[in-house]
Amino acid sequence: MDFIYMGILGFLLVLATFDLFVGVANDAVNFLSPAVGARAAKFRTILIVAAVGIFVGAATSSGMMDIARHGILNPAMYSFEQVMCIFLAVAATDVVLLDIFNMLGMPTSTTVSMVFGLLGGSTALAMVKLVEGGHTYAELINTDKALSVILGIFLSVAIAFVFGYLVMWISRMIFTFNYKRHLRWTIALFGGISITSIIYFLLVSGIGEARFMTPVVTEWIKGNQAFILLCCFVVFTVLMEILHLFRVNIFKIIVLFGTFALAMAFAGNDLVNFIGVPLAGLESYEDYVASGGGNPATHMMGALLLPSTTSPWFLIAAGLIMTVAIFRSKKAHKVIETSVNLARQDEGDEVFSSSRIARRTVRNVLAATSVVDKCIPRRVKTWVNSRFNTEEAVLPEGVAFDLVRASVNLVLGGLLIVVGTSLQLPLSTTYVAFMVAMGSSLADRAWGRETAVYRITGVITVIGGWFVTAGAAFIVSFTFSLLNYFGGIIAMVAVMAIVVFALVNNNRKFKKKQEEESVDTLFRKLVRSHDKAETWQLLAEHVRTTQSAMAAFAGEQYGRVVNGLLNDDIKTLRHAAEAVDDEKNMWKRYRRKEIIGMRKIDYLQAVEKNTWFHLGCNSSTQIIYCLKRMIEPCVEHVDNNFAPMPQAYADELKPLCDDVITLFNEAAKAIQTGDFSDADRILVDGNALKARLSQLRHQQQDRIQREDSNIKVALLYLSTLQETQELISAVRHLLRAARRFQE
Repeated sequence: MDFIYMGILGFLLVLATFDLFVGVANDAVNFLSPAVGARAAKFRTILIVAAVGIFVGAATSSGMMDIARHGILNPAMYSFEQVMCIFLAVAATDVVLLDIFNMLGMPTSTTVSMVFGLLGGSTALAMVKLVEGGHTYAELINTDKALSVILGIFLSVAIAFVFGYLVMWISRMIFTFNYKRHLRWTIALFGGISITSIIYFLLVSGIGEARFMTPVVTEWIKGNQAFILLCCFVVFTVLMEILHLFRVNIFKIIVLFGTFALAMAFAGNDLVNFIGVPLAGLESYEDYVASGGGNPATHMMGALLLPSTTSPWFLIAAGLIMTVAIFRSKKAHKVIETSVNLARQDEGDEVFSSSRIARRTVRNVLAATSVVDKCIPRRVKTWVNSRFNTEEAVLPEGVAFDLVRASVNLVLGGLLIVVGTSLQLPLSTTYVAFMVAMGSSLADRAWGRETAVYRITGVITVIGGWFVTAGAAFIVSFTFSLLNYFGGIIAMVAVMAIVVFALVNNNRKFKKKQEEESVDTLFRKLVRSHDKAETWQLLAEHVRTTQSAMAAFAGEQYGRVVNGLLNDDIKTLRHAAEAVDDEKNMWKRYRRKEIIGMRKIDYLQAVEKNTWFHLGCNSSTQIIYCLKRMIEPCVEHVDNNFAPMPQAYADELKPLCDDVITLFNEAAKAIQTGDFSDADRILVDGNALKARLSQLRHQQQDRIQREDSNIKVALLYLSTLQETQELISAVRHLLRAARRFQE
């Protein structure tokens, strides 16, 4: 039996390593987004600053591991066997959930994932004990802690957004978008307040709670906070003024120092979310062995009520793993990109589509602001608008927003976390950092009428993901705990296998998604370019890539549809239908990106290319709708188990299908390579195929009139021929438009 629990413990420690990787990938958005979005330094420099903060924070971590030991469940009421079932379930749930969110590029809360996982797992076995009798739920679970977490979620979302909006609005009124002209009398004061706030944040959430701080020093800091902050304010205000006179960019200092502080506090306080549960399992095992073993079902875990005795070497190792993860994790970069995209100042790739709630929200806000606008004197409006003149904003290449907003995001995020800590509210760093960024972007008028619905949809999606995290963590951990308890070693091995499979599958999907987003990388270069000649080259390459992919996609899906129909294969047809729906959504994003690109090229060149650009867009749209019109009746026919296609139809359609696919692939190759020497021949071949289809259509119409055949099959075949003809026309138009556009 000891050997079995050693195996479980080993797996928990392996999960701890994975959790450190996926946890950092998710929470990196908290402290990296402002610096990355504003390009406060080179990306590698920002990572180094954050990595140092992470390592220092982890190595000097406070004793917050106790929340995993007895923050949610009352371990004295659970046996060693039961707590190991719970800890395995929680660790497995945590790793899988965070990895899924990372794959999707969505930030979520590691705190909520762990706390609700513990709540779900311990509740599952608490129900077993309640059925057995002799206990109450309040004796088994610390319900107050769970309620405080839920309260913290609601408070952090609302408060962070409102304060992010207000503070950013005031800051922008002071500095304006042309902030370099308004630094003489304000930057020293702003810098002094910002650096002092960050130091206060470090004292409360970082260094002040570190292991090396003696009780005497900690008490002295708490008793002299006002004096320390006043001295810091005076010293740093003077220092900022001196540095400004030497032409040092004060905002960059604030952003980098804030990045270090948030990274350090994150590692120190959130480390429990990643390794707390596995280390609690380790200490449970050590207590069980120290007691002489015995029956794991009767050995109660009151030892977990004692303070954690985590070895500093575990913390140092965790710091090293997180430091490596921040450099190596591509998923971390994806999560950061989501946050930066939703907060950026200019137009660009809108990751999220429009939603009904977003449209209603924008409509109601516009109606409300129009009423308020009438009550504000014209002079006041004119003056305020002059301070928010976004045309004065000069954003260097690759910058999503300026250093003023990045400074506000970091300083205010740290201060709100300090306030939450002081009030003993478990505010999530993810919630605070993300919602401050969204509030500040709204105040900065980054959400224009053209982008507001997409940004609001993104915010709602991310917030909804947080609540999904809580519910999913509770349900999955609840289920895994019951399986572990009643299924024994077999169920535990099955849970381990599920985790391994989920991680491998998620990574495979992430790599595939990265390959599909290579065109997005090209678009980001296009948006950042300020040279019209370079912009045209990037746009032409983007259009060439999307149009050639569309022609190849048409051939692939047409082959799927024909094969699925002739072979009576509903699975193939459904896959084709899903692929077309996905392509439709992707094409909407590509079309919007390319229109933005057309706005950035030279005006006369745009006038020349506009006709062929929009003809190509319309042809691509027609390809998608032709495929949809072809697929829908085929799916209905095969799904209802109607009569299959007669052999005569198959003999006619199969060779035609091969020729159509060859035509589409040749068109795709010509568009992709830019070599249109064979374009005329391809167009002629397309005309010949259309003539063959016209002949087959007339032949089929005669069959319907003369033969006593199955009318459903006959009409479906006729419809397929008609849509094939339309599809060929659309691809021919696409090829012609691509040639004229790229000339």
